[in-house]
Amino acid sequence: MKAVRFYAAGDVRIEEVSSPQAHDGEVLVAVEWCGICGSDLNEYLGGPIAIPSQKTGPHQLTGEVLPVTMGHEFTGRIVHAPAESSLSPGQSVIIDPRLYCSSCTACSQSATNCCDKIGFCGLSGGGGGLSEMVALPPAMLHTLPDGTDLAAATLIEPLAVAWHAVKDCAFVDLQATSILIIGGGPIGIATIFVLRVWGAKRVFVSEKSRRRKEFLLDLVDSVFDPTEDNVPSKCKELTDGDGVGMVFDCAGSQLGFQDGCDSLKFHGIYANLAVPKGPMRLPFERFIPKELTLKSFLAYDRIDFAETVAAFVEGKFEGVERMITRRVTLDDVVDKGFKELVENPDEHIKILACARNESLL
Repeated sequence: MKAVRFYAAGDVRIEEVSSPQAHDGEVLVAVEWCGICGSDLNEYLGGPIAIPSQKTGPHQLTGEVLPVTMGHEFTGRIVHAPAESSLSPGQSVIIDPRLYCSSCTACSQSATNCCDKIGFCGLSGGGGGLSEMVALPPAMLHTLPDGTDLAAATLIEPLAVAWHAVKDCAFVDLQATSILIIGGGPIGIATIFVLRVWGAKRVFVSEKSRRRKEFLLDLVDSVFDPTEDNVPSKCKELTDGDGVGMVFDCAGSQLGFQDGCDSLKFHGIYANLAVPKGPMRLPFERFIPKELTLKSFLAYDRIDFAETVAAFVEGKFEGVERMITRRVTLDDVVDKGFKELVENPDEHIKILACARNESLL
């Protein structure tokens, strides 16, 4: 079968590999669609980062090192399911791609997203969605109703990242709180959709990309360009001089961090969802005078993912499919996917690859 394999930064290859076999109660899934995540792009640009290499040693859960098959935002249809499971061939599924040990302190408290050995299929070994077929434990699969748009359903994974953070911040009256999002990329946009589901009324975004700003205009109350606008001043103008009550950082840049802190009001909350691309300094001089609170979030747990799937199936993320800005075949995913995102990053939100060409018709 075809698989997209990571070897080194700038070296991602489409190869013929052996099709996986379902062992020990695994489910065999024919992949339909897979999204290219920001994590995948970071690996392509400067990896291996999370991908295990000969230097770091095999991943503790998979025992694998590169080359690994990439892709962790994917949907498909069941080809084979063990007789003892409730799953059956033909069912549509979305995959929760997390790998965790189930025995560390975090896992024992159901915080499997913070497992000591956390990994993801598509990054850590064990197969990935940028391929034609995967074999997975049944617990990683969530079924979807017949007729579900399996391309749009790949967005459940980034939506779950946002769901985890927004749910944890729901002790704040989101309906009465002005919120600023730093970064209007896939996670930033997913956060907007989730905030609306949770009742948020006033949402602002700081984003410089023209394409993304255009996309955001009918989703939020105001869009600021940090290269042209004084973001903190704009936020204060729109909140009677107070500033916003919450910031969700989905960018991970030092300047964005500082803008977010300066945009917050007294006792505001700074929620970080981003993985910074380099070292960042915590600006205590901005935190202390307003007694700000910093919260950080990593991925999602089992319940977050299941709740996001349910919200998607119920139609609560209406219009989310517009995030998809390009669909390519598996054969073209390097040139028209990864390279396109490097050369024209401001023109895209989410690029999907299709393992089955007929699904593009």
